[in-house]
Amino acid sequence: MSDDRNQCVTNDFGLGLKHGVVLLVPHNPAWKTAFDLEAEVIRSVLRASLIDIQHIGSSSIPGIRSKPILDLMVGIKDLDAGPLLEPAMSSIGYDFARQAGVPNDHVFGKGVARTHLVHVVQFDGPTWHHNLRFRDRLRADPDLAHEYDDLKERLAVQFAQDRAAYTAAKRAFIDRATAAA
Repeated sequence: MSDDRNQCVTNDFGLGLKHGVVLLVPHNPAWKTAFDLEAEVIRSVLRASLIDIQHIGSSSIPGIRSKPILDLMVGIKDLDAGPLLEPAMSSIGYDFARQAGVPNDHVFGKGVARTHLVHVVQFDGPTWHHNLRFRDRLRADPDLAHEYDDLKERLAVQFAQDRAAYTAAKRAFIDRATAAA
């Protein structure tokens, strides 16, 4: 099923977005269940490599719009071992996005129309804490979450066909919000 702009491809949880496209949808409470289910699948294949897994990104923040892509953060002991997870992640439908351009992060994506992104980072490292701090600030501060939602809506219009530019344009807000925590 797809929307009028033929950009969003949905599954049972309303997840899926074509590569490079920015389209925001209302928060879906079912995304929590989707995270729980996917986290169990990932745990089953990564086993001892995984220390913790967290739901991050806008899909983890009730009340704000999000791209219909679930972001999961997997914490591992040694970031250099991230690429070694490729066979296990491939076995559950993920491809290693070597050119994702996310510093201190190994990205694995699921689906041609992306439904899930797994960000493999060093557990308890700076990226781990930065991502959790931002998520937790937005969950705790509805005004800040609303401000972020408004920014994302403006940027989604400006960068509708350039997801990398959309993501980069959010960086100053994210850094400011996490610095204030």
